[in-house]
Amino acid sequence: MGKYNFDAIIDRTHTKSLKYDFAVRRGRPADIKPFWVADMDFEVPPELKQILLERVNHGVFGYTESDEEYFDTVANWFTTRFNWTPDINWLVKTPGIVMALAMAVQVFTKEGEGVLIQQPVYYPFSEVIEDNDRRLINAPLVRGDDKYTIDFEAFEKAIIENNVTLFMLCNPHNPVGRVWTEEELRTLGDICIKHNVIIISDEIHADFVWEGHTHHVFASLDGAYADHSIICTSPSKTFNIAGLQISNIFIPNPSLRRRFRKQVATAGYSQVGTMGLVGAEGAYRVGAPWLDELKVYIQANIEFTVQYFAEHMPKIKVYKPEGTYLIWFDCSGLGMTAAEREQWLWHDAKLWLDSGAIFGDDGKDFERINVACPRATLVDGLESLKAAYDTLGL
Repeated sequence: MGKYNFDAIIDRTHTKSLKYDFAVRRGRPADIKPFWVADMDFEVPPELKQILLERVNHGVFGYTESDEEYFDTVANWFTTRFNWTPDINWLVKTPGIVMALAMAVQVFTKEGEGVLIQQPVYYPFSEVIEDNDRRLINAPLVRGDDKYTIDFEAFEKAIIENNVTLFMLCNPHNPVGRVWTEEELRTLGDICIKHNVIIISDEIHADFVWEGHTHHVFASLDGAYADHSIICTSPSKTFNIAGLQISNIFIPNPSLRRRFRKQVATAGYSQVGTMGLVGAEGAYRVGAPWLDELKVYIQANIEFTVQYFAEHMPKIKVYKPEGTYLIWFDCSGLGMTAAEREQWLWHDAKLWLDSGAIFGDDGKDFERINVACPRATLVDGLESLKAAYDTLGL
């Protein structure tokens, strides 16, 4: 038994939780069990909670800004965890990575130009491309028997044929769970450098990489990659503080950084919120022991889920994640359309998952489940799914 209790079930209803309080408003049954959006059902580290409480008790919430202490704490995390030490001058703070993606699209491409992604992928990638009147260029991942891979020839062809100048990389990859190897990242990087493509690397799930795999910060692999990249990081997934809205964006290239900062200013944004700054610095300073225990717990949840599907729902094929607390599974064996499956999940299984279709056409046969929750919550959800599965007579 560790220091922290991850089995505790915390009632998140009536807290304006997007995950728990908006089912009916979003067209789902009131009694549905939420396993969709990627936040966790665990309380933040108690040491971090105390830091936040002390700041609240101060009682004054004027304008705030980060200082050297903030940066040193953040930088130390990346040095000790990923063997990469950013420079203080590289830092640009935003209220979230999705905003950073939108800023990059706006400043580094023009309307009508193509932006490259690898679907199935985190759906805000496509949203910020299309909402800004850019062309979505997809170099789809290749689905294998046990994992997804990259077709590098098709990737380069997509760049050449569409005059691509901006590529959005997701590493670790949401939703398919890949943690790209150094060789894969270098191959992507070399292609992008060859064609002068800027890489915006979303690394928000970097702290959730499982045994046998290693996360490589893209900019750490080569000076040329760093010079062409925007590294998007945040403590929000790691410490379950998405609601505090803080992201740390690192841009080594001074020209790219200057243009990016100007675009953020053009959007009318300057300082991040007080609690975001306090939360990020506090989490990186005191949260390591909690995270280390949490990772053991979540990895056990992943193993349990994979085994449960294999034993009780063999027609559903699970892709065991190398990283993230999200599990991607193929439902084509159920013999339903995506629309039929959605209704079956809502009304029969009583589960709210993320439909694979939102991650691109390549995901239409899939669902994504979030297993970052107490084991009892997870078992309840899986048993509910099994009960609905059993009625299908497969």
